[in-house]
Amino acid sequence: MIKKLDIFIIKKFLGTFFLMIGVFVIIAVIFDVSENIDELVNSNATVWQIITHYYFNFCLFFGTMLSSLIIFLTIIWFTSKMAQRSEVIAMLSGGMSYARFLRPFFIASSFLVLLSLLLSHFIVPMANKVKYDFEVQYLKGALTVSDLNIHREIEPGVIAYCYKVNPGSYSCSNFSLEKWKDNRLTWKLISSGATFDTLTGRWMLNNIQTREFLPDGKERLITKQRLDTVMDVSIDDFGLRSEIVGSMNWNELNDFIEDQRLSGSGNVFKYELEKYNRTASPFSIFILTLIGVSIASRKSRGGTGLHLMLAVVIGFIFIFISRVTAVSAMNLGFPTYLSVWVANVVFLFLGLFLYSKAQT
Repeated sequence: MIKKLDIFIIKKFLGTFFLMIGVFVIIAVIFDVSENIDELVNSNATVWQIITHYYFNFCLFFGTMLSSLIIFLTIIWFTSKMAQRSEVIAMLSGGMSYARFLRPFFIASSFLVLLSLLLSHFIVPMANKVKYDFEVQYLKGALTVSDLNIHREIEPGVIAYCYKVNPGSYSCSNFSLEKWKDNRLTWKLISSGATFDTLTGRWMLNNIQTREFLPDGKERLITKQRLDTVMDVSIDDFGLRSEIVGSMNWNELNDFIEDQRLSGSGNVFKYELEKYNRTASPFSIFILTLIGVSIASRKSRGGTGLHLMLAVVIGFIFIFISRVTAVSAMNLGFPTYLSVWVANVVFLFLGLFLYSKAQT
C-alpha cells in the first residue's frame, strides 16, 4: 500500500526529473539554434515547421538520450537534500527499513523505465523520421558516403561491388557484379560507372565488360558501351545516412538488420548495437537508482556538492564503460545482445555493494 511518504518521494523524484530534463533540453536547443541559425534563416521553412518538425522532435530525441544520466542526477540531488535535512535519518530511526525506504524510488523508476522503453522503441523513431526529413530538405546537402570498396550480396550467390558511391547523383564508380555457384565464379560484369534511376528502378551501366567462366576453363568475353538493366539493388543499399537507423521502430529495425545481414553488409554490428541499446539503456535506470540512493542517502560533510560530483563522475564512467565494453566484447566474440549489458552487470554489482554499505 502506498503511503503519504511514498507519494511525497515519488512526486519529488518525478517533479525534479522533469524540471531537470526540461533545463537540459532548453540548453541543448539554445546551442543548436546558435549552430544552425544561418541555415534556418536561409531555409524556406516556416517558423511553425522549424518548431513542430525539427525542435519538438529534437527535444524528444535529446531528452530520451540523456534520460538515464539525468535521472541519476535527479536522485542524487533531492535525496542528498533530504539527507542533509536529516529526513532520511528520521525515517530510518522511526523503524523504517532501508529496503522499505527504497520502495518509492523504484516505483517512480519503474514508471520512467516503461516510458523510456516506449519512447526508445516507437515514439522517438517516429520523431526522428520527421526530424531527418526536415534536415534533408532544409538544413543538409546531399548525402556523402565515406566508405570505399562496398560489397553487397543482392541475392544468394550474386555479389554487387562499388568502389565509391555518390548518392547525390545516384551513381557509383567501378561497379561490378559477380555470380557464384558452388564456390566457383561463373560470371562477372565490370563497368566503369553505374547510375541508378529512382523513377524506373533501373541501372544505366557504362563501358561494360562481361566474362562468363565456362566449365571447361575457357572464358566468353562480351563488351558493350551502355547497358540499361534491372537489378535487385538500389543506391540506398550502398549508402545510407547513419541517422536513418534511428528513425526505425522495433519491427522495422529487425527487418532492416536481417536485410543487411543477407546482403553482406559490414555494419550489422552497429545496427544491432542500436537495437539492443534501446532496451539496455532504459533498464540501467533501475541500477542507477540503486547506486544514487545508496550514495546520497547518507549525510556527509561535503553535502550535496560532494554527492553531485560523485554522480557526475560515476555517470560518465558508466557511459564510457557502456560504449567501450560493447565494442570490446564484440571483438572477443560476445553476441551483441550480451555485450550491451556488460556495463549494466558491472554497475549492478557496484550498486549492491553500495546498498549493503548504506544499510550499516
